[in-house]
Amino acid sequence: MSNTNTDIHTAQKPVSADEMLHSAARSRTFITGSEAVAEAVKRANVDMAIAYPITPQSESMHLTGDLYAQGYIGDYYRAENEFAVMAAIHGASLGGGRVFTATSGPGTLRAMEMFPVWAGSRQPIVCAFMCRGVALPPSIQPETIEMAFLLDTGMIMFHAENAQDYFDFILAGYAIAEQPEVHLPVGVFADGFFVTHTREVVMLPPDDIKLNVYDPTFAPIPPFDMEHVPMRMVRDPLLNKSNFVSYAASASWHQEVLAAAERARKHINHYMGGLIEVENPDADVMIIASGTAVSQSREAIRAMKDEGINDVGLIKVKSVRPFPEKEIEQATAKASLIIVPEFNVGGWLSREVKASIDNNKRVAPGPRVFGGASMPSEIIIGEIKKYRQ
Repeated sequence: MSNTNTDIHTAQKPVSADEMLHSAARSRTFITGSEAVAEAVKRANVDMAIAYPITPQSESMHLTGDLYAQGYIGDYYRAENEFAVMAAIHGASLGGGRVFTATSGPGTLRAMEMFPVWAGSRQPIVCAFMCRGVALPPSIQPETIEMAFLLDTGMIMFHAENAQDYFDFILAGYAIAEQPEVHLPVGVFADGFFVTHTREVVMLPPDDIKLNVYDPTFAPIPPFDMEHVPMRMVRDPLLNKSNFVSYAASASWHQEVLAAAERARKHINHYMGGLIEVENPDADVMIIASGTAVSQSREAIRAMKDEGINDVGLIKVKSVRPFPEKEIEQATAKASLIIVPEFNVGGWLSREVKASIDNNKRVAPGPRVFGGASMPSEIIIGEIKKYRQ
């Protein structure tokens, strides 16, 4: 049932994404990452949010439910499971609505089938992921392995370092996803507990403004139109049972999804200040990290400066898909050693970096921590010193 308490929602002034993210005055708050997610949703002019609880995501969607009760969201309910959430969110988006949901770890895996469906049908869904372990023995602790499973779904992927990033990236996600030449889902990832349950200073614009309404007439296909691509392309080859038509249709549309992600680059640069951030670009040692591994890398660099070691730089990866190949290649041109700290066992970011640069023997295999272990700055420092001996 749609929300009838719309006084607050209608009182918010619609503004452009530029005003929301770049121009609006901001004030200091002291909130958790989960609360930062809710603050973003409050200002996102969301038509519908659908929830299913899983740690550490649950609080963010509970708070989103409170926003519905307060009149900030048009509709909200709890679905039967994670797959049901993602299928229903897909339907709401196909109907022309701006939608939001969130999940974590095993919930991501249970819903996996829907993510390439979102991308293949070019839906500008924004989903927040609170990354956690998925392996046996069971762990609810922070780990980013689920991001590796999503790399080739067609989804645009951003990785937040902290609660401020989480707030900004969600709102930027809508601005980027809804560009007519992009129109792809955006996953905004943060490391569970490290971000979601930690309080920190977050600068927020006023809560009496919201993003301009989403206009589905700019979408690649009209809402629920079964006669134009991609819906007809998905439907007809299967019904015709023609291998040639099916292969050609599927291949061409996969290429278009990838091309749409590439077209997102200029909008990521505009709304997020680039796909990466670089500190000390002339350094001999370069740390490349995403998520909270960036914060630990900053601590490691500060500690090394105290020791008189000043030739260590940092590349913060904000966009994982599209991946900043050229930016990383340029930023590492002078480095003889590249360290890639990660909160997962497989080293997916290290593999991406190695695939992007020449002379990838410069890339050290770690450090990596997983299973919920923390990453003290001493681990990063030790890795650098080990390879420089």
